[in-house]
Amino acid sequence: MSAFSKYGKVIAFSSLIAALSGVALAAGQSPLQENPYSPSYGHAYRHGVIPTMETWHVMQAYESAASSLKVSTKTLYYGGGTTDASFAHAAVTSGPEKVYLVFYGSQWGTQGSSGSLATFSNDPANAAPYLQNLFLGLGSGEGWSTVMTQYCDGPAAVNNSTSCPSNANFIPYPASGTVLAGVWYDNSAPSPQRATTAQLTQEALNAAAHFGNTTAASNRYVQYVILSPTGTNPDGFNAGANFCAWHNYTASSVGDVAYTNMPYVYDAGSSCGKNFVNSGTAGVADGFSIVEGHEYAETLTDQFPSTGWVTKRGSETGDVCAWISSGQGASGNVTMSTGVFAMQSTYSDKNNACELSL
Repeated sequence: MSAFSKYGKVIAFSSLIAALSGVALAAGQSPLQENPYSPSYGHAYRHGVIPTMETWHVMQAYESAASSLKVSTKTLYYGGGTTDASFAHAAVTSGPEKVYLVFYGSQWGTQGSSGSLATFSNDPANAAPYLQNLFLGLGSGEGWSTVMTQYCDGPAAVNNSTSCPSNANFIPYPASGTVLAGVWYDNSAPSPQRATTAQLTQEALNAAAHFGNTTAASNRYVQYVILSPTGTNPDGFNAGANFCAWHNYTASSVGDVAYTNMPYVYDAGSSCGKNFVNSGTAGVADGFSIVEGHEYAETLTDQFPSTGWVTKRGSETGDVCAWISSGQGASGNVTMSTGVFAMQSTYSDKNNACELSL
């Protein structure tokens, strides 16, 4: 009998289904209630959280048992945008996307280089150059980025709509080689063994200052990826939290700052995507591109959660397409000018399906 863990407790899969089938609706739950087995349950800051595969199976069992909770589980609706005085109706990255990679903590080891890419001595999966190449390759004719370009914000976008008018502000297809805006090795101190959300938020603000993004305008189309080193557990990753990554934003004196908590997912093995698409050594870093691609796409489409594109249950474009291994929307290799990367699909309202490209 297979078993999965929730909050450190082992739950038999068949017993879980039996229990949920009699409990889910008896409690008078709304058809739009959040899945209580999600790693975001009780942790409102974990937007677009991608669960470990074990937790994902538990979540799917809950969804199957509570059949009425399937209402509007995938369709994305526009959340209306922010009321921020600087950028009214801001909700998505409707301008040139910029990603800053922040290697958080001296545990990454000695910094070196491979061509123009930063490398680190304590990086067993070679995640640093792999992720740099991923973001350098976006926009090089690959189709994966096209799925996000159907989503929009701005005054013309209609709240609660599932499509965009032609005069809205759309997420652009990225210009080749421009998405990766900077790399910073913050080795001023060791990363906390279990960084809190407050510490991760502060590191995003530190990065904004480091890169000179000191105004709301300079942070409008930006996301900071806080990459923790191997052996650490930011927000409890790999220590019972049952997630692989999440994204959030914070309001600050330099504007609304969007960031991702990106743990060293190799430490979680296949639970967070190792060899999910590719076998052997070719798939060692699969989890980094699948998980970070998930969070990148969700930040593009819901930069300031949940003002952008979300389901009636609060899920985002990557959440509803996570860990599909076969059939429509299955994760697969995406070829870019900088290499081949394992990526998951994202949801297309236009096609009513999870898609790797349009």
